[in-house]
Amino acid sequence: MTESPALVHALLQPGIYPHHPRKIELTQTQMSFVFLTGDYAYKVKKPVNLGYLDYTTLEKRRFFCQQELELNRRLSPDVYLGVEPIVKRDGQISIGGEGEVIEYAVKMKQLPRERTMDRLLVQNQVTREMVTAVAQKVADFHQKARTNPDISAFGKLEAILVNTEENFTQTEKYIGTAITPQQYHSIKAYTDSFANENESLFDKRVKEGRIRDCHGDLHAAHICFSEGIQIFDCIEFNDRFRYSDVANEVAFLAMDLDHYQRADLSQIFLDAYTGFSHDAEMPKLFNFYKCYRAYVRGKVACFMLDDPYIKEKNAALTAAQTYFDLAHRYTRGKQMLLITAGLVGTGKSTMAESLSRSLGMTVISSDVTRKNLASIPLNEHRFAPFKNGIYSPGFTQKTYDTMFAQAKKLLAQGQSVILDASFKKRDYRLQAKKLADEAKVDFAILECTLDESNVKKRLEQRLKEGSVSDGRWEIYQSQKKDFDKIDEFPPENHVVLDTSQPIGIIIRKVLERLFEVS
Repeated sequence: MTESPALVHALLQPGIYPHHPRKIELTQTQMSFVFLTGDYAYKVKKPVNLGYLDYTTLEKRRFFCQQELELNRRLSPDVYLGVEPIVKRDGQISIGGEGEVIEYAVKMKQLPRERTMDRLLVQNQVTREMVTAVAQKVADFHQKARTNPDISAFGKLEAILVNTEENFTQTEKYIGTAITPQQYHSIKAYTDSFANENESLFDKRVKEGRIRDCHGDLHAAHICFSEGIQIFDCIEFNDRFRYSDVANEVAFLAMDLDHYQRADLSQIFLDAYTGFSHDAEMPKLFNFYKCYRAYVRGKVACFMLDDPYIKEKNAALTAAQTYFDLAHRYTRGKQMLLITAGLVGTGKSTMAESLSRSLGMTVISSDVTRKNLASIPLNEHRFAPFKNGIYSPGFTQKTYDTMFAQAKKLLAQGQSVILDASFKKRDYRLQAKKLADEAKVDFAILECTLDESNVKKRLEQRLKEGSVSDGRWEIYQSQKKDFDKIDEFPPENHVVLDTSQPIGIIIRKVLERLFEVS
């Protein structure tokens, strides 16, 4: 396919297809052109040698088209239809028919793009039940997947280090652009240390038959909820990228869910798969393999920066930086206790819930705790005067004591926690810090601030829409006079947030502060 642009132009013409589609859309990766025709998709491999794959001859591309067909039929047998020759006859190009074969294409049933998991995640349409069903399908697939001594060898420490070292070598040229020097060295140190300290665990995984012929590229864009669950586009070009510990594969999708700031769904997926597979030791490897997979995704995005056919360089750079940020976050695996602080209406709960989804932390809400203690329905308001009723000093003390007790229990179980409350009194803030110190977890206070005009609008809107909070403008004014200034913590434990900004920007700032290189 040395005449790539000419062939690509030809494949955008409806007349060369047997079913004469009305419209053709071209998408591409670093390795392939994909022509979407409505009913069918045709994937044509680029004549490239990227080191880890070699598509430079027509025969090699034909072979790997056939491999793609056979391997993907394991998980989506009704989607992968065949390998079609692209022929030239009398100067005319067509798919199928008589003539000189100039290229091959994998013919697939075109899946509805709007039903892929990556699109659904952005629209907040992926549920607990959906990721649990994916976990079940992947667990069943892994149980039946091939394994033998040759495949198992890829789970040994030396093979794992070959893959990780290749990642670091291939991304050296991007240090300073897509990845910072601090991130690069921190991730490498974490990776090498974990691998060498857990050689016995890797060996045990090999002996237990946990190394299988997997999918190899299990992320959200390759899962479609259409006529059941379709998992497609596995790696066919290099066996060693498919031959891996099943924990590695499962961590890939979990990492991608984290990347979409749905760490809650990520944990549900991991828990469900662990239960279906009865693989009790697998969780010990999740963080390591999440880090590895995030780094691989960052590396692949970097490669797109060098692809002459791909024009969206800024998007590729942003993707690479985001994945490297995530990989670095996994190297800082220590538990955290975070507390919110701020006046009513400043966006503490919204920020806490968004951060919980991003990091998979448990939120303990003072509003929910207070009403549960009083046996009041969450949607029922109690508009008592300031410091009266369930907002009296005594009941507030009881509320905070209950929150601290719940947090202590969760921290002891290995979870990270966000305490969502006003924390307007210094004594409660210091008590939270003491709890974090006793549990030996990281601690930070997230102070939410907002100009008064916006606070007033938010409180009025919240009362109209309904909320568990009883906050209103007169309470804001009273709290403002009763709020102890936050000056008891050093800057590294105190993050001040302007919540007039979009929530995505706020969460990004929090993550940068919490996971900055020390």
